[in-house]
Amino acid sequence: MEWLCDSGSRLWDHNVTINTDNPDLTPCFQKTVLVWIPCVYLWVTFPLYFLYLRHSNRGYIRVTLLNRVKTVLGLLLWIVCWLDLFFSLAKVQAWAAVYFISPLLLGVTMLLVTFLIQYERLRGIQSSGVLFFFWLITLLCAVITFRSNILVALSEGSVPDVFRFTTFFIYFALVLIQFFLCCFSEPPPYFSAASSGENPCPELSAGFLSRLTFWWFTGMAIQGYKHPLEDKDLWSLNKEDRSDVVVPKLLKEWEKEKQNTRRKQEVLYTKCPPTYNNMDGEPHEAEVLFPSKDDQKKPSFLIALCKTFAPYFLMGSALKLCQDLLSFVNPQLLNMLISFINDPHAKTWWGYSISFLMFFSAALQTLILHQHFQYCFVTGMRLRTAIVGAIYRKSLVITNSAKRSSTVGEIVNLMSVDAQRFMDLTSFLNMLWSAPLQICLALYFLWQYLGPSILAGLAVMILLIPFNAVVAMKSRSFQAQQMQHKDSRIKLMNEILNGIKVLKLYAWEPSFEQKVLGIRQKELSILRKAAYLNALSTFTWTTAPFLVALTTFAVYVTVDENNVLDAQKAFVSLSLFNILRFPLNMLPQVISGVVQATVSLKRLQNFLSHDELDPTNVEKQKIATGHAITMVNGTFSWGKTDPVVLDGINMMVPQGSLVAVVGHVGCGKSSLLSALLGEMEKLEGRVAIQGSVAYVPQQAWIRNASLKDNIVFGEPLSEQKYQQVLEACALITDLNVLPGGDQTEIGEKGINLSGGQKQRVSLARAVYSDMDVYLLDDPLSAVDAHVAKHIFDKVIGPEGVLKGKTRVLVTHGISFLPQVDQIVVLVNGKVSEMGSYQELQNQNEAFAEFLRNYAQRDEVEEDEPTVLDEEQEFLGEDTLSDHIDLSDPEPSAAEARKQFMRQISMISSDGETSTWKSTRRRLSEKKKVAESAPKNASKDLIQAETAETGRVKLIVFWQYLKAVGPFISVVICILYCCQNAAAIGASFWLSDWTNDPVVNGTQHQTYMRVGVYAALGFTQGILVMTSSFTMAFGGLGAARQLHARLLDNKLHTPQAFFDTTPIGRIINRFGKDVNVIDEVIPLTFRMFLMTFFVSLSTMIVVTASTPWFTLLIVPLAIVYFLVQRFYVATSRQLKRLESISRSPIYSHFSETITGSSVIRAYGRQNSFILMNDNKVDTNQKSYYPGIASNRWLGIRIEFIGNCIVLFAALFAVIGRAHLNPGIVGLSVSYALQVTMSLNWMVRMTSDLESNIVAVERVKEYSETETEAPWVIESNRPPESWPEKGNVEFNGYSVRYREGLDLVLKDLHLNVHGGEKVGIVGRTGAGKSSMTLCLFRIIEAAQGEIIIDGVKIADIGLHDLRSKLTIIPQDPVLFSGTLRMNLDPFNQYSEEDVWNALEQSHLKQFVHSLPAGLEHECSEGGENLSVGQRQLVCLARALLRKTRILILDEATAAIDLETDDLIQSTIRTQFDNCTILTIAHRLNTIMDYTRVLVLEKGRIAEFDTPSNLIAQKGIFYSMVKDAGLA
Repeated sequence: MEWLCDSGSRLWDHNVTINTDNPDLTPCFQKTVLVWIPCVYLWVTFPLYFLYLRHSNRGYIRVTLLNRVKTVLGLLLWIVCWLDLFFSLAKVQAWAAVYFISPLLLGVTMLLVTFLIQYERLRGIQSSGVLFFFWLITLLCAVITFRSNILVALSEGSVPDVFRFTTFFIYFALVLIQFFLCCFSEPPPYFSAASSGENPCPELSAGFLSRLTFWWFTGMAIQGYKHPLEDKDLWSLNKEDRSDVVVPKLLKEWEKEKQNTRRKQEVLYTKCPPTYNNMDGEPHEAEVLFPSKDDQKKPSFLIALCKTFAPYFLMGSALKLCQDLLSFVNPQLLNMLISFINDPHAKTWWGYSISFLMFFSAALQTLILHQHFQYCFVTGMRLRTAIVGAIYRKSLVITNSAKRSSTVGEIVNLMSVDAQRFMDLTSFLNMLWSAPLQICLALYFLWQYLGPSILAGLAVMILLIPFNAVVAMKSRSFQAQQMQHKDSRIKLMNEILNGIKVLKLYAWEPSFEQKVLGIRQKELSILRKAAYLNALSTFTWTTAPFLVALTTFAVYVTVDENNVLDAQKAFVSLSLFNILRFPLNMLPQVISGVVQATVSLKRLQNFLSHDELDPTNVEKQKIATGHAITMVNGTFSWGKTDPVVLDGINMMVPQGSLVAVVGHVGCGKSSLLSALLGEMEKLEGRVAIQGSVAYVPQQAWIRNASLKDNIVFGEPLSEQKYQQVLEACALITDLNVLPGGDQTEIGEKGINLSGGQKQRVSLARAVYSDMDVYLLDDPLSAVDAHVAKHIFDKVIGPEGVLKGKTRVLVTHGISFLPQVDQIVVLVNGKVSEMGSYQELQNQNEAFAEFLRNYAQRDEVEEDEPTVLDEEQEFLGEDTLSDHIDLSDPEPSAAEARKQFMRQISMISSDGETSTWKSTRRRLSEKKKVAESAPKNASKDLIQAETAETGRVKLIVFWQYLKAVGPFISVVICILYCCQNAAAIGASFWLSDWTNDPVVNGTQHQTYMRVGVYAALGFTQGILVMTSSFTMAFGGLGAARQLHARLLDNKLHTPQAFFDTTPIGRIINRFGKDVNVIDEVIPLTFRMFLMTFFVSLSTMIVVTASTPWFTLLIVPLAIVYFLVQRFYVATSRQLKRLESISRSPIYSHFSETITGSSVIRAYGRQNSFILMNDNKVDTNQKSYYPGIASNRWLGIRIEFIGNCIVLFAALFAVIGRAHLNPGIVGLSVSYALQVTMSLNWMVRMTSDLESNIVAVERVKEYSETETEAPWVIESNRPPESWPEKGNVEFNGYSVRYREGLDLVLKDLHLNVHGGEKVGIVGRTGAGKSSMTLCLFRIIEAAQGEIIIDGVKIADIGLHDLRSKLTIIPQDPVLFSGTLRMNLDPFNQYSEEDVWNALEQSHLKQFVHSLPAGLEHECSEGGENLSVGQRQLVCLARALLRKTRILILDEATAAIDLETDDLIQSTIRTQFDNCTILTIAHRLNTIMDYTRVLVLEKGRIAEFDTPSNLIAQKGIFYSMVKDAGLA
């Protein structure tokens, strides 16, 4: 190329460029290569980039000032270049060829740039990476020439070529400005699809540099630092990440994949034609198609996933490849640096170059790595969105037989667990090829330095892999065991909190405390094992790199005494070993991840390949005129292979008629409706429905939304129609009862509605939808007789709202049959007869028999429960006024209501007892919580604050350290210091060793060197192990102590606390928070300490080697601290938002699966798919900034790390005169690994801050106020107390809680021993409060209660409560043996227990149980009937048999039989005791000694029953109401 330049000018000259103190490039090189590099770059990338621009159209950008300036500058640059060209042309002979070629090429390139600037604007590119790199390269090339020109001018004292000198400086200035302008981005384009969204993500409009460094995220980091982020602060999702874009892409590929498989099978089908000569009926369709099962190939979901997401993901993989290769540059540079220090003749500029190269290589690696992670995580996020969307859409169309093959829980798991696995895998999937690549490269380079000795080190690494695998397996099994214990502990806690009042009344807390602590002990012992195992794995993890280095070096120096370990070999090898460490540890994890993902893939593939419902099962056109429903010869089953359920059904339903379908249980009535909806497999025949359909299923499906939303169900709202519907479906009264009217949020599965209410809401939804055909599956069975009549008259019947619509009603209620137009009688899946009521009665066949069967039942039904059910349904009516006053704010009323509801639910034929209970509990809780709102509100606010600010943290940390034990905490810190001291010692020893003089080609004392090195290393290992053990020990101690305190406090907490606090909140403390204290905090602390000390020791080593470094520590620390504060505040809140928005996805999904038939019947699939998409998008909206925040943090922290590398190297170069190579190697190799630990330290700080809140929350509930002590040793009543059973109240008043009104006011009364006193009064008069006072569940406001001369306020609670006996309203049983439920402390003999059972009429029943007294009661005693539970409570009372018995009567009739048993037993067994009965039914107390009538908390009347009746006062009116007088 030298012929292009001036004669005598060389392209390359060693003396000019290398062997000099002032390096420069030759003029020829500058004029050719430096000018051509940027031009070549642009012309090579242009064709591809142009194609890319042609295909991407984001709308055009208007001409901005920025764009104008760029264009003008581009043209000016072209003019400047060509001025040069024309200047040369003027004197053609005088110049060499290069003076024409270079300006020409550069000028044309500048024109191309100007074209690109405009073309990008038209295609909507806001910031261009291609041009950014072009200007960067141009500028870097120009800087060299710029320096040269100035040096020449200075050395020669004049400018040789003034014209070109001037044009070059103009050119340089213009390039500099262009580069500067290129860093800014243009405004968003017009007409772009992406710019919609109320709060668009700034990433879209960010410039290239901003994207590269994630600068666009800074806004959110600052916002999150100023105040906790909320939903409204989050950016909307980018278009290409949204469900409505991602899911259809995947489904399209999946459809293609399914079609390809089908095609292959068809080919296969033609190859082997089936035989048709089989005699016994046609073969099954599938058998014809596929001769054998093995030939069927399933469509592969993996291929669909790859086609959808691989292109984007592979861009990330390409980046990963670059990063892997770059990671080996720094060890080579370190090698050069050490040889530079070794060589006293090396030029200083060479050292500086190496330092800056190290910095640039590390910085480039950082940028590339984080871009790669961004690609991977975004792929993972899209993958999850797509899989969740695909599963959701599939679940709306799968057949019932397919649905039966997997439970709702399993399908939800596909969505939560399996989709999550894919998402987690994508971030590390590239390690599958990257780890082997890194390992091979590292080994190759190591071989160069140490030869075959590295095989020894490799052997150690390989041996550690199975060890790590075993540890992982063991810890997984421990995890499973521990989860079991945790579950049983939480279950028990749940029961204790649900039955806390009963525990207090019986004084049973200690027994249950022991049970909980027993489970906790097992849990902790497994935790201890797991922690020790963890300590072991930490030990191997920290000592592994050291062991590898030790074996390699030891083998290297002992194999051959000519092998000298110098600084280059030692430290370059160490830095290579450090690179090896990551892939070796990651590989096993990635492989296990892949294995898990393949399992998930299979499950997903199976689910997505399930059969779908055939939309053509039900035709939508007319077959016969005038008929809305036609079924001709319909034969149906639930699945292709299942038995036939409906056989040869023919029915025609005229438009506007009411048809009843009747028949015995299981004869196929519901199946008939399913067949009409197209939910069944149609084997033959035709079904047609004309018009739209509304469907009311047998088990009402209620969504977790407001009551109004449940009825309106996505239709446009018309208030008038809505009110009519409520009226018709008898829902008005219920709305008055519900706390929020029709805005009340209904819990999952309609938990806070009774069975009857749910059914009526379901019916109201159908009526409101105003369809043509109504399919009603027995909507009247869940409601009671008079409501059923109301609904039939107002809605379904001939005069109802639906008259004129076609109605098919499945029913058991015979009373309505005379009013229907047509009756279809089903027997075993066939229509046995059809016709009107009269016709069928006359035929006297199946129908007549059906009538005879059901008639008696119906009468019975009409008879008994009506009264009660009336209360259940029309709760608001006056009939109840003496029972329940719903507006009463007093807890006793709520309590009474709760009881009442419970009793009813026991009778309600619905069988939904459990949901009922929890509901009523919720309602009363809502009431109670509402009462205490003012207090709570402030408390909650404060709580939210403390969780956020930084200052409160220190005290929480201190609380945790106190729980660990201050001494142990100090010991742990000392151990960590020692282990790092040992590590630094070993490193310094190594650096000293490498400086040993070489005599005759060998080093002496090698054995001593190896020995000390090994000793230091093993000391470090042992210290690591000890510190891990100590930490595990301390963490477990803290966990035990914090849980024990919490439990103890909760059992001592007064009842009022439980009335105002939702149980969920307390359970959360025992579940999630205790779990965090058990497992998460110790682990996070350990990681934090490890990274902190690694970072610290790096600082120490670098500072010790190059003391100048101290100057930089402060500014770097400030930057670090700022980044860390911004990140922690933002990321913590993002994590919280992400987890809050995650559960709605799953609950909405499980709801959809259960209600899919209803959704399909109403044709609401699309709106539900949209709801699901929105929920997923909302979740991803908080997940995406979370990914970006980690990248943002990574780049900034690693930049600090790279600065440390740069300065460590720079100072080494500056002070090379008095530094030896060993120290330099040590200092720089330490600096090279600091970035990782800095990064993790911030993450751990963030995790610690989010998790330490658990300690605060547990602490808060461990310090609530407690009730009086259980036992006061100095004041214990005698064993035999109370002997007589006298009870007196002196001026006694009481209130439930501070700030509420008095419930009992100034009571004075005296009950003599052995008296039977009935306590009566209207609701809210304070009856239940009397019992609570006797047991001191609530404490006196003034006055006192004296029992047999002992003031009850002066003795311990357990002394008092264990001497009184109560038979409470609602029988509460705990899960455990029957024996434990009767006698939890094992105080009584077997004989006593059996006697009590005999007297309570349970002996026979218990004998009949296979396990007898050891019979396991389920939670809440669900596996005993209500009556039996009531009798168990009686048996408890008989066992205790104290002198005073309090009988809190059940609010509503349990069953009369049980009641009689209890009353007779009490009369005989407690003959000589004082009995106080809170009576709801007066007939039980008419024979009592005296009756106490309470009115508004005061004593109104107190005398014998006969005297009170004679007085004609309050008691008389109550007796009269009850019909006893």
